[in-house]
Amino acid sequence: MRLRIIASGGTFDKHYDEIAGQLGFGDSHLPAALRRSRITLAHTLEVLPLLDSLEMQDADRQRLLASCRQASEAAIVIVHGTDTMRDSAAVLGAAALGKTVILTGAMIPYEIAGSDALFNLGFAVGVAQTLPAGVYVAMNGRVFGWDKVQKNRCAGVFEGA
Repeated sequence: MRLRIIASGGTFDKHYDEIAGQLGFGDSHLPAALRRSRITLAHTLEVLPLLDSLEMQDADRQRLLASCRQASEAAIVIVHGTDTMRDSAAVLGAAALGKTVILTGAMIPYEIAGSDALFNLGFAVGVAQTLPAGVYVAMNGRVFGWDKVQKNRCAGVFEGA
């Protein structure tokens, strides 16, 4: 089995700019996260333009869909922003790709202490190898079908819809 990992941005990939006191994007954290995770499964990393998911447009979701369609791998993990993860999952789910696609992300950036990014990445890689074809959201140790999930903004967690 070979896995494709697609970076699309979100909190996972944000960097803290100590001068401006803001979070923004630089290079993806995924190469470092994959090394640190010591994932031994053969994989290919594809980095799309990194975006905050609140800034994603239909064209960005179509680019994500095209990447999934073009991937030769049957299992795909997408690192995505949590705010509109379900919207992108719906586009992918409706496409019936015949592949196992897992969307994951982080509530706290990878480079910040206490981040959930590394755990979520490892969890998503694990479930991508075991779930049947379909589109799923995997966050904080839970897996949801793309059409059965919502983000509870008050609690800062994903839950069944």
